[in-house]
Amino acid sequence: MKNFITLLLILLSFIAFSQKKEKEDLILIEGDSIEFSLDEVRLLKKLKLDNKKERSYYYWYRKKIRKAYPYALLTSNALNEVDTHLKKIKSKRKRKKYIKKAQKLLNEEFKEQLKNMTRTEGRLLIRLIHRQTGETVFNLIKKYRSGWKAFWYNSSANIFKLSLKTTYQPENYALDFLVEDILQRDFLNGYLVNKESKLNFDYFDLTTKYKNLDIVKLIDNRKKSR
Repeated sequence: MKNFITLLLILLSFIAFSQKKEKEDLILIEGDSIEFSLDEVRLLKKLKLDNKKERSYYYWYRKKIRKAYPYALLTSNALNEVDTHLKKIKSKRKRKKYIKKAQKLLNEEFKEQLKNMTRTEGRLLIRLIHRQTGETVFNLIKKYRSGWKAFWYNSSANIFKLSLKTTYQPENYALDFLVEDILQRDFLNGYLVNKESKLNFDYFDLTTKYKNLDIVKLIDNRKKSR
């Protein structure tokens, strides 16, 4: 997983890994979560887990998402910071030097944390980076390093059954919707920091389409998914 960890570090900036949860006007009712805002009230469907196996699968997958999502959020924030800084650098050589310096600093700060990621967490992180940035990991590496680097890292990732070209499409894939559903519930309950996706989909519009998800089957088949 060494090359995979390295490429993830490339995408991060000098931003320290810290998240501050902001207080929101939320009222939580047992069984359901209701969000109040100035102009709308949205109700999340009550989570229904029918048996011990389904609960075990769901909470295991939620744990993986909770580990991967903060890094996707960090990546999004980092790229904004990097882009802002790079706009001030005209020299191609200095731009390259800046990116390498960022990589070195991040390697020292996050290597141990990312090194312990499982394949499932890595696969989730790749999809969630697309959710937060609107770009695949492959395209981000191509943009900030080179097309050759992107090709090389993707080839290396394929060895571990990972694709850096993977996209996040909850409107087309049930497993991605399950991820989105878990995120939305954690956002509402204040467990994760909510930063709006750069992708064009409406979670609430999709809830009817995916109202009868087989959670066990979806998670069991995750290795066959994108």
